[in-house]
Amino acid sequence: MTPFGERMRKLRTERQVTLKEMAGEIGVSSAYLSALEHGKRGRPGWHLLQRIISYFNIIWDEAEDVVRLARISHPRVVIDTSGLEPEATELANRLADDISGLDERELAEMLTVLNRRKQKKK
Repeated sequence: MTPFGERMRKLRTERQVTLKEMAGEIGVSSAYLSALEHGKRGRPGWHLLQRIISYFNIIWDEAEDVVRLARISHPRVVIDTSGLEPEATELANRLADDISGLDERELAEMLTVLNRRKQKKK
């Protein structure tokens, strides 16, 4: 499941909406919506995101967060390390090889390092 899929499922559950109901309202199949929630489809396009935001009647910060989650929820990522240090290429390849074996704590640690770096840039 992707971060975006997790949020969609939470919103549906909180509002007691089925996949079929939501899919019909936003104009997609329930199979597609399920695949999107489970990370078996790429991130949704801008127009679908707008229909989802409108469907749940979410605004401002929460809408921005949904868009952010969609942006970071592509289940098949390509990392271009050309022109970077050899360690960057090694890191990208090691992550690709080892990510499925990382537990929640290890994933959280790695995200903390990346988030700390992002905060320094601001």
